[in-house]
Amino acid sequence: MITTASAAQDGEPDLPRVSTGSEGLDDILGGGFDANRMYLYEGRPGTGKTTIALQFLLKGARNGERVLYISLSETRPELDLVAQRHGWSLEGVDIFELVPAETTLDPDRELTVFHPAEMELNETTGLIFREVERINPTRVVLDSLSELRLLAQNPLRYRRQVLALKHFFTNRNCTVVLLDDLSSSQDDLQLHSIAHGVVMLEQLALDYGAERRRLRVIKMRGIRFRGGFHDFTIERGGLRIFPRLVAAEHHKAFLGEFTPSGNAEIDQLLGGGLERGTNALLIGSAGVGKSSLALTYAIAAAERGEHAVFFAFDEGRGTVEARAKSLGLPVEKHFASGLIRFQQIDPAEQSPGEFAANVRKSVEADNARIVIIDSLNGYLNAMPDERFLVLQMHELLTYLGQQGVMTILILAQHGLVGPMETPLDISYLSDAVLMLRYFESAGTVRRALSVVKKRSGHHEHTIREFRLTGAGITLGPPLKNFSGIFSGTPQYTGTTMPGGSLE
Repeated sequence: MITTASAAQDGEPDLPRVSTGSEGLDDILGGGFDANRMYLYEGRPGTGKTTIALQFLLKGARNGERVLYISLSETRPELDLVAQRHGWSLEGVDIFELVPAETTLDPDRELTVFHPAEMELNETTGLIFREVERINPTRVVLDSLSELRLLAQNPLRYRRQVLALKHFFTNRNCTVVLLDDLSSSQDDLQLHSIAHGVVMLEQLALDYGAERRRLRVIKMRGIRFRGGFHDFTIERGGLRIFPRLVAAEHHKAFLGEFTPSGNAEIDQLLGGGLERGTNALLIGSAGVGKSSLALTYAIAAAERGEHAVFFAFDEGRGTVEARAKSLGLPVEKHFASGLIRFQQIDPAEQSPGEFAANVRKSVEADNARIVIIDSLNGYLNAMPDERFLVLQMHELLTYLGQQGVMTILILAQHGLVGPMETPLDISYLSDAVLMLRYFESAGTVRRALSVVKKRSGHHEHTIREFRLTGAGITLGPPLKNFSGIFSGTPQYTGTTMPGGSLE
């Protein structure tokens, strides 16, 4: 289907747009391709070029258009197998097969079936032109340019043939996608200059875990597109592309009211509570109570009839349910009702782009008002290049803030007591920072909680002891008779030795 661009540029009339067959790529391009132009998909074998090209043709076939797949590298049975595994039917797609279906050629098909290496380049392109004129399609895929490059034998002749293809299609009502597997020894930049747009697909092999795939729009004449790399996966049904999140594109009005935690003592410590559209970082050693504190916010939201989502990188649902039960937190009924959605994330399998798309879906489709990420340590492991973790997290937090969502981030420090290291510092991105620490006193291990930062307003500056009990989280009065609690080796300055109370 051809759609029209929403706004003209430089006073020119709107240009018709053609869907690429991929919702994600259409989003990146702001609506799809300009009609009647030539585009290039390039990438190494296994990156998904054939799959996304078939999506382009199938979209046209569903709209009643005549579409043509010109294959110089894959046979019809191979294409049928690709379609079958994606749950597609190639009915309605004309396939011009330029690869022998069997070793002995059928004399009746000698003009439509041959091996590219056995014929001259001019004759090959001539056969393509005649087939296009016979079918008169509105969408064409040519797979692939590698065979034409081999026949040309030198860059000059190859460029002339590609230009001939472009000039031929210029005079026709036809949008063309060329595929190139980058088999040449160096990047073919001359092909970039000929094509109206270029999309590069990549497959990255990590040291551990599943491979990662991403694409980038290198050029697109006259079309404003979202730059940078965009993660994608190949699933049954085609490429699932996750456009890079740009927070500036998403904003809606909301009231910046307090979001109660369900615990009056915690809200008092926070000067009334955490506001909607802000984020809080819970930082502390393993097992100190960060996840339990975050869970109280999710349960409080569910009690108000709001949706919350808990993204768990480190723990399973059973562990979270068992902990909540020991604290008397009614999380199971809210899991069952769907008001709290628990999603286990495997950092070895899911890319950051897919995770960001998952968060967006939770907010925009499920109307989640509380988002918990447990933990940033697991999110860090999901990054193929940890240098960009802070940048991606900044964009995600900005987006959530502009949607009026309260976000709780959990970060585990290295160690249990004493001086501890933090694997990354995102405290400057956080609107509030809550520090949870173990400390030792009179031969017992205790827990301390303090709000060390809150941008949006007043908060207590005291350090309070807190306990995880069968009735939930309880806070005691300020620990005035201790010093050095956050160092893990506090000194008691009171007149009587502390016992089991929260004094």
